[in-house]
Amino acid sequence: MKNYDLVIVGGGISGSVAAIAAARMGEKVLIVEGTGFLGGALTSCGVGPMMTFHAGEKQVIKGITDELIERMKKAGKSQGHIIDSTTYTYTVTPFDSEGMKYELECMLLESGGEVLYHTMLTDVNVYEKKIESIEVCNKSGKSLLSAKVFIDATGDGDLAYLSGVPCKKGRESDGAAQPMTLKMKMRNVNMEEIKEYIKNNPENFTRIHRDVSLMDKVSRLSVIGFVKEFEEGKKNKEISIKREDVLFFETNNPGEVIINTTRILGCDGTDAWSLTKAEIEGRKQCRELELFLKKRIKGFENAVVVSTGPSIGVRGSRQIQGLYTITAEDLLEQKKFQDVIAHSGYPIDIHSPDGEGTSHGHLKWGEYYGIPYRSLVSEKIDNLIVVGRCISATFEAQAAIRTTPTVGAIGHAGGIAAALASKNNKAVKDIDINELQENLLNQGAYLDI
Repeated sequence: MKNYDLVIVGGGISGSVAAIAAARMGEKVLIVEGTGFLGGALTSCGVGPMMTFHAGEKQVIKGITDELIERMKKAGKSQGHIIDSTTYTYTVTPFDSEGMKYELECMLLESGGEVLYHTMLTDVNVYEKKIESIEVCNKSGKSLLSAKVFIDATGDGDLAYLSGVPCKKGRESDGAAQPMTLKMKMRNVNMEEIKEYIKNNPENFTRIHRDVSLMDKVSRLSVIGFVKEFEEGKKNKEISIKREDVLFFETNNPGEVIINTTRILGCDGTDAWSLTKAEIEGRKQCRELELFLKKRIKGFENAVVVSTGPSIGVRGSRQIQGLYTITAEDLLEQKKFQDVIAHSGYPIDIHSPDGEGTSHGHLKWGEYYGIPYRSLVSEKIDNLIVVGRCISATFEAQAAIRTTPTVGAIGHAGGIAAALASKNNKAVKDIDINELQENLLNQGAYLDI
């Protein structure tokens, strides 16, 4: 059995930032990751751009998550934070996914942290409210890992669930989850032709018509619309996707876009059979979109598909029942928390579990909300912290805090909290909040306290 101060299950943005934060505090840290690289949804699901680090003109997510972007900018792998030309939120952060893999890995290793790739969690050994060890499986077979503190960064609450932490899934009324999306990346898209078409047909573009001039103010384009073309495609049975428009984002690489338009309904991110069904349906929808875009959307005539996924994107599955459950009212009313550990200005963004339609809950311009530490820990396990999109939140609140900059900020706090619990031999719920906040600030995070 290998022993660590901290073991993190999941190497997405939240788990990676948590590991870097804890390792910088001198802890012996290991990430257990199922793929062969870090970055989670950003690198294994084709998610992009990151959105948003800002609330109005104020940057409310900084620290290690923003440090990653600064490194990528210097390497020519990100444009940094630019205006969201769809006007949905304040800024988007395009990036190159291969650059993301490399920089995250460099940051982890430079901090002194370790990673074990191609490894999956299979079981958890709990005794008297503490995880003593976890069982993992990889090419070497099954083995045990022990630690003083564990972090669940799986996105689905897998470690928490196997440890006996109470969890719920989906919408409170019926358990239905937001639809999944398989992203498709295409290159050789003529962005100038798309801009010109939008300028001449602004009424055909959801939200963009509010300020078409934004297209000339950004280095990479975000687009939502082509409503008439999409409706025509559905009428002609070229498109079977239950949504109302086309959504895509230009990456750091000019003329390369991520298509965020598929919508896979009724699947469960914690069920392997259901995930398999979702992957198959997602590829079918991507093929429909490829043919539709090349046939009907100006600028896509010569576009080439680079990838789908590689894996299905899951917006939500399990949420732990923590010491505090974040609600939509908390976010919209900007409730002040004494144990605040992160902020975000991203709105409530619910893709309907029932099909077409996306509902929103926007704050006033420049407003932002806080996330309390109590939503990362439970009464059930004394040495487990949960980070990422599966923290304790209602269905509506999770639809706001699930995006990558926000979960990066949550991971930053979770990593420092785990390091403090390890160093001081305390239960994670009993750490000194002031000390946690002080260390966050020392590591460059933004906190409104």
